[in-house]
Amino acid sequence: MASERLNSILNHFKMPSGLAAVTSKNPDDIVVTFAARTPLTKAFKGGLKDTPVDYLLMQLFQHALEKSKIDPKLVEDISVGNVNEPYIPYKARAAALAAGFPNTTALSSVNRFCSSGLMAIQGIANQISSGSIEIGLAVGVESMSQSPKEGLSLAPEVLSASQEAEDCLQPMGQTSENVGKDFNVPREAQDRFAAKSYQKAEHAQKSGWFDEEIVPITTKVKDPKTGEIKQVTVTADDGIRYGTTFESLSKIRPAFPKWGDKSTGGNSSQVTDGGAAVLLMKRSTAEKLGQTILAKFCGSTVVGLAPRIMGIGPSLAIPKLLGKFGLTKDDIDIFEINEAFASMAVYCLRELGIEEEKVNPRGGAIALGHPLGTTGARQAVTGLAEMRRQKKKVLVTSMCIGTGQGKAALWVNEVL
Repeated sequence: MASERLNSILNHFKMPSGLAAVTSKNPDDIVVTFAARTPLTKAFKGGLKDTPVDYLLMQLFQHALEKSKIDPKLVEDISVGNVNEPYIPYKARAAALAAGFPNTTALSSVNRFCSSGLMAIQGIANQISSGSIEIGLAVGVESMSQSPKEGLSLAPEVLSASQEAEDCLQPMGQTSENVGKDFNVPREAQDRFAAKSYQKAEHAQKSGWFDEEIVPITTKVKDPKTGEIKQVTVTADDGIRYGTTFESLSKIRPAFPKWGDKSTGGNSSQVTDGGAAVLLMKRSTAEKLGQTILAKFCGSTVVGLAPRIMGIGPSLAIPKLLGKFGLTKDDIDIFEINEAFASMAVYCLRELGIEEEKVNPRGGAIALGHPLGTTGARQAVTGLAEMRRQKKKVLVTSMCIGTGQGKAALWVNEVL
């Protein structure tokens, strides 16, 4: 009996293996009962450019409570992924209290650069799995319009000790050009990939596919020419450039001529503002509360790699993730891979052997934008919505991470 009990406990901590195990339903599964995002708008120009992060978070929290119909007293912890916002723990906690969460709902912030939103999800999921909490809200948010502009420096002793330590200071544009050069990703391939991202996003927006993902944000916008301040309700992404073609992208000058000639403002992710939120709990809890189960969060993993080619992170994180679950790429219906730059996206698809039709069916960060702390949560929102539309089951989300890392997560859609 003792050995059987021990085996039962040990099996609980093992990742399920194989497609049947991944798609099975068990009381202890971590499930999603709410997933939504704000519109993604152009930094410095778009509808959210003058919106403080705390105000954006407050409205996102309010939408989460209203749409999920969860009793706020039951949400024990909130994790907010964010990269550049000063004093984010203060601002996020204040926003939660202002939105209607009681002071008994705890909150923390997390930062792993472009995966911060996914880190928030994983952190909440891990707490639920371990029994630390029963219900938690994971959020990603970023205002790149209002990010501090101070430069970064490292101690000379750190810089002199390791070339890779020094490489952590390379601008992202430089790392993109490194990937293009090191792995022979030509400008033409990058522009063709970027054009498809814009075209897919345009089709998705015109077809109304984003409508179920997005919650509106009512805010104030200042006219840069007149100084007039207007109240607006932002309801749609504003970075999607209609009519974009390979030919139009091929005319754009390189953005980082100091380091190369392949990455441009047209085939790189947009600088963007926005947020996303995911409510998590065990399946047994959701069923007891009558919460609609949208999907199962199976798990996530992370890898490290050379900082100077950080963009190839998904090409390493995705195989590691699939290996942990006993899956192959053919078991995955849709991949949401963050398009930080077309260079890394083209390389990762080529290296992984993934059909382009399976990747970012609604477009990716090149067309939609990449608010740094938001993306990890935004990918889950967009990917799961597309899974529901296509009536597909298994989703992988993944992104590269500054300083040389990659992260990937596995999801199962349950609205078929």
